Amino acid sequence: MLTQRRKNSSAYNKNVAGEAVLIAAFSGRALAQSARRAGYAPLVADAFGDLDTQEAATAVRIVDGAAAGFHTKPLIAALDALAAAATTKLIGLVLGSGFEDKPRLIDALGRRYRLLGNPHQTYRHCKDPAIFFAKLDELGIAHPETQSEPPTPPQGWLSKRTGGSGGRHIRVCTSAPAERRRRYFQKQLMGDRVSIGGVVGPQDARLTLSRQWIAPSSEQPFRFGGAVSMPDADPDLRRDLETSARRIASAFDLIGMASFDFIVVDGRPHLLEVNPRPGASLDVIDDDEGFQFRAHIAQCTGTLAPATTIRRRNARAMAILHADRGPLTLGNTPWPEWCADRGPPGTFIPRNAPLASVLAEASTADEAERLARARLAELEDLLYEHAKS
Repeated sequence: MLTQRRKNSSAYNKNVAGEAVLIAAFSGRALAQSARRAGYAPLVADAFGDLDTQEAATAVRIVDGAAAGFHTKPLIAALDALAAAATTKLIGLVLGSGFEDKPRLIDALGRRYRLLGNPHQTYRHCKDPAIFFAKLDELGIAHPETQSEPPTPPQGWLSKRTGGSGGRHIRVCTSAPAERRRRYFQKQLMGDRVSIGGVVGPQDARLTLSRQWIAPSSEQPFRFGGAVSMPDADPDLRRDLETSARRIASAFDLIGMASFDFIVVDGRPHLLEVNPRPGASLDVIDDDEGFQFRAHIAQCTGTLAPATTIRRRNARAMAILHADRGPLTLGNTPWPEWCADRGPPGTFIPRNAPLASVLAEASTADEAERLARARLAELEDLLYEHAKS
């Protein structure tokens, strides 16, 4: 049986008196919503200032130039302004996407604010292929063949940017590639894309499986498309992924929210990457009380962690709509209640850029994914037709 998620616009009490927390992310919407559900007052610095981010947050600052990547001065200016506007006790800063290749910026932020999450050294170790895959070999954890030198012959290999995320940086090697300082090469494997994510720490790990898929374009063949939680996952696969994730978390001293992305070939998981911060699957693995955010803060502050997460029987899916029909400018869009990342009127969306997201819930992962894909098509028609009027 298909069910709908509650409306975002009615999910929050604006008169929240909980502790304030800074959030910096390329898009801070999912983190802000989880924080608000958990009873915190989120103060968000991101690249977009979407309508649903504004609904969840107590204050939002759009960081100048952040759509092309964060820079130290404008980000710190935005965070300082948000911190000054806090009306309750400010407990620290949580980082989302956009910092994977910026350990020096994370270091600067950690010296200015209380960083609630992994330090810059952890990002560096997880995102440096030479360090990361050598550690996997030491642990005996399977991964695709990876090297810094261009492969010969190039067929069957991928080129990836060090610290890249979201799949936009991945290219197929169709001819002899040149060696580049910030890129490495990985043997392409064909299989199912599965991620396990949640909150990890020295004594515990609360992890949930999700299945991911790509939304390829001609320029970006491995662009991230969406994810769905897997309450009906194979128990043996769940055990194998949890065991690997716990060992990796221990080896890299991970703390708080993190995600571990695998490709499963003939039943055997191969680790692709670790994100030492909240992953793209937060929408589908969190619960209605913001368990992920509450547990993250508990781990990072050494306070008592929530006793358990709610066991959800249904599967949740999220999928990203890209502006593949062409660029458009948003108007006063009649957004359906199952939409997320809703841009304000006047927002210009370049061709192939993320346009919005859809959310869906159903009794199985397959049903939830089908519903999400149907909503993508519905939303695409609505937005492009509305842009003409």
